[in-house]
Amino acid sequence: MNVTLYHNPRCSKSRKTLELLKQRGIDPEIVEYLQVCPDAETISSLLHKLGMQVDAIMRTGEPEYQEASEALQKMSEQERRQWLAEHPKVLERPIVVAGDQARIGRPPESVLEILP
Repeated sequence: MNVTLYHNPRCSKSRKTLELLKQRGIDPEIVEYLQVCPDAETISSLLHKLGMQVDAIMRTGEPEYQEASEALQKMSEQERRQWLAEHPKVLERPIVVAGDQARIGRPPESVLEILP
């Protein structure tokens, strides 16, 4: 099974999740999402695998989110997905995808539920 990690190497939770995967003998495909921004279609796929709506994967403490919060409330779900694709720093991290499931690594051990 292929495992993908949406990773920010500056984030301690993301680094711990990567370490946890490697300890389990899993060498994930690493997507540094701040360098290779996921598009709205990819975000939609992640949301489907997470079983969440877009608001659940937005980091509400980020300045970009706070600046746009009023406008975001007026947007449709699809518009918010597009906005998130244009502001990847707001994307919750890390996200691990294994097959047709995904988990946010907060805490890092939560990703174990979907690993083989």
